[in-house]
Amino acid sequence: MSSRLFEPLQIRGLTLPNRIVVAPMCQYSADKGSATDWHVAHLTQLALGGTALVVIEATGVSAQGRISPKCLGLYSDQNEEALARAVAAAKRYGNAPIGIQLAHAGRKASTYVPWEGAGALKPEDGAWQTVAPSAIPFAKDWHTPQALDRAGLDRVREEFVTAAKRAVRLGLDSIELHMAHGYLMQQFLSPLSNRREDEYGGSLENRMRFPLEVFAAVRAVLPPEKPLGARINGTDWAEGGWAIEDAVVFASELKERGCDFVCVSSGGTAAPMNMSIGPGYQVPFARRIRRETGILTRAVGMILNPEQAEAILVEGDADMVALARGVLDDPRWVWHAAKSLGADAAYPPQYRRAKFDVWPISSGRR
Repeated sequence: MSSRLFEPLQIRGLTLPNRIVVAPMCQYSADKGSATDWHVAHLTQLALGGTALVVIEATGVSAQGRISPKCLGLYSDQNEEALARAVAAAKRYGNAPIGIQLAHAGRKASTYVPWEGAGALKPEDGAWQTVAPSAIPFAKDWHTPQALDRAGLDRVREEFVTAAKRAVRLGLDSIELHMAHGYLMQQFLSPLSNRREDEYGGSLENRMRFPLEVFAAVRAVLPPEKPLGARINGTDWAEGGWAIEDAVVFASELKERGCDFVCVSSGGTAAPMNMSIGPGYQVPFARRIRRETGILTRAVGMILNPEQAEAILVEGDADMVALARGVLDDPRWVWHAAKSLGADAAYPPQYRRAKFDVWPISSGRR
């Protein structure tokens, strides 16, 4: 029995052993942007599970660009040194390549962590000035961001470039730019958050301009063998906002500039959202982008079981799948998928005796 899910995939100089990616998941456990022991444990246990790639959570390219004070960053030597420790552990003990998602939260920065209520930080709790394409708050009772001027745009672009150089020094295997979920790059793309009247606002071409400039600047400083992709929105799920037709155009423009893949998500730009969530609810966006642009696509969102993931690939909806909550619930999801689909997955030698062909659970062997 052959499985599409367990076929290797070559992306520039990176060979993925299968098509199952651990999506970036915010942990809200950093100290001044620096990784902690939590990240060592978190990344290492995910890297043990036989996935094709583990992507480090949305990592701020500046302190100002973090979602919360507890979010990971890669904007200082201290951040780089701390993350190096976590990456080294994951690579030493795990069997998966490690990537990173570089991000700037824009007007959605300066928030409480989710278990403290989320929402905009109050001044007494350390709120900072946020930035955006336009001085429009994300929602009622949120900070009013400062509209980025020319100097601000240049600064943000260089922050992405500098963080990418740090990622290369860390030996990370791929980089993904966060251009979705209503964070800064998506704020430029969406007409709901971008009301500029200069060359960065108005038409779709203008709204794409800054995200494409950032992408091109990062691509220019990466080794040619290093994969660079982007997470993009298929839709804002809001009237008058970003739509799948826009996403197809944007993915095509990214591809022309050397983008190797897009991970297609949705939402987060406006509140409330008129969205319908269910198993594979974002897969149609990945399907359309893949079929109309030919770029490698990664489907994400409510991908629950191996059979569903296999069908997504067999039917040509995407080239990869990304799991988030599924691998938090079951870090050995890939091992169980391999057993279910008659395929093989990597195990660390210390855990080899738990492999299903060595230790059939039904036998009761100990």
